[in-house]
Amino acid sequence: MTGSLTKKSAVVFGGSGLTGRFLTEMLANDSRFGEVTAMVRHKTNLNEKLTQLEFNPDNFPAVYDEIKADFIFCCLGTTIKQAGSKENFRKVDLYLVDEIAKAARQNNVTSFTVISSVGASPDSGNFYLRTKGEMEARLMKNGFEDLHIMRPSMLLGIRPHSRPLEDAGKILIKIFEPLMIGKLKKYKPVHAADLARFMIESTLSKQGINIYESDTILKG
Repeated sequence: MTGSLTKKSAVVFGGSGLTGRFLTEMLANDSRFGEVTAMVRHKTNLNEKLTQLEFNPDNFPAVYDEIKADFIFCCLGTTIKQAGSKENFRKVDLYLVDEIAKAARQNNVTSFTVISSVGASPDSGNFYLRTKGEMEARLMKNGFEDLHIMRPSMLLGIRPHSRPLEDAGKILIKIFEPLMIGKLKKYKPVHAADLARFMIESTLSKQGINIYESDTILKG
């Protein structure tokens, strides 16, 4: 795919978030891409080279026809505190992601890249990790030729909205990071910029169903 002279197109969901901001900026300045669209709830000060389209998750069918490109990147993610309840959390991190994927397949999109989490499993006893695992399982059933699932550990970077518990976790992880060797490597924190860069390169260079843990992402 990287050898083609034809510029690629991409649609990004969650372009105003921590990783999404890095991703949209990189895509907008990547000579391999000619058209980049950021799907956002409210337009913001993203790169002027981008096309921004507002969408309302409660009226998702209104943007069905816009979910078409060579590559779909999904950086959506919230917290139970931000969402207000576990069910509202699932509406974003599971149901909305699944809706986006289904719309993409209906529009004959063959490549989908999504951010999940280290430890994601539909059988997990942890609500967050179980939801992420269920999301992954649904995506695998959608029939994408190329599916790229990112499983980063704690993400480093400055978020538009502070997450106090996550910020405290980042401090602790940085303290114990030198001890994260062997099987613990996949729990090392990843900077959002490194994740965004890895998402682009792996999506362009690899085919099939791929799951990337934090240690693989860190290697670049």
